[in-house]
Amino acid sequence: MSLVILDYGIGNLRSVQKAFEKVGTPALITSDPQRVAEATHVVLPGVGAFCDCMDKFTAARLAEPVLEHLQQDKPFLGICVGMQMLLTTGHENGSHAGLGIFEGEVVRFPTVAGYKVPHMGWNQARVTNEQPFWKELPHPAWYYFVHSYYCVPKDRSLIALETDYMEPFCSALQRGRLLATQFHPEKSQQAGLELLRQFVRM
Repeated sequence: MSLVILDYGIGNLRSVQKAFEKVGTPALITSDPQRVAEATHVVLPGVGAFCDCMDKFTAARLAEPVLEHLQQDKPFLGICVGMQMLLTTGHENGSHAGLGIFEGEVVRFPTVAGYKVPHMGWNQARVTNEQPFWKELPHPAWYYFVHSYYCVPKDRSLIALETDYMEPFCSALQRGRLLATQFHPEKSQQAGLELLRQFVRM
């Protein structure tokens, strides 16, 4: 197998790479579209604003090999903004087009007394579907979050995990071997490492 972490000018790449190394899998950080096209597993991290990530991703010419990877149902993992970018539209600093893999929107948490935005720190995620991938993991499990926006897919059957903050929100998506998490597995200690280990086995 060959696992690549997409480098399109955003941070957090080395911590993701180190997490995969901890579960015994070497991961290549690359911006080379050819290396992405040849990979068996692709990871799309994301840190910062939705529009900035989309602009940098497009400029890096990675959309075409990623879309081909997804069309072949090869294992793919989006993390944080890397999950949000899979949807149709993000509403951070205006409305901006995403990759459109899933129809839906990325919206901001409302202002509610007693809750801080961004949602930051440890929170539980519970399984909401019957996909075998999640049955192999402990649940509900605690994961580490840092975000002000969250995904609202039009097709709720895509929601794999939900987390409560103000109200339930989508904390993971899945379709086939495409996975995406709003939380950071690489920062989520044992639960996150188990998720990455399971992803590698796909």
